[in-house]
Amino acid sequence: MVIGPAQGQQNLASSPARKRAAARAIENHIEPDTCHAGEWADEDTGAAVRAFDAKDGHGWDTSSALKKAHKAWADQVKSLMNRLGSEKVSLRATTALLQGTDFGVGAHARTSSSLDRY
Repeated sequence: MVIGPAQGQQNLASSPARKRAAARAIENHIEPDTCHAGEWADEDTGAAVRAFDAKDGHGWDTSSALKKAHKAWADQVKSLMNRLGSEKVSLRATTALLQGTDFGVGAHARTSSSLDRY
């Protein structure tokens, strides 16, 4: 499904309250749910790896393939978790950054005027 500019703008968290809510959603739901989903296959994959592993010197190629696939899965989950954490921090920092910039520009623009002496 392609989302056009008008549709995407409707879901844009642009107010400080909506950014805080988005950061809370990441922290309270998306991160834990993603972590849980990432760990979901660990036990079953481990059992399959052991079942296909060499017991008498001859194992199945499936065992090593599953190990590699599971490592790739774990790396992808870790990468996604890092990205979610980064997005959460960015959402929380954006408001402070923009307000600080606004205050800084305002203070600089209002330094002094020759009219202040009158």
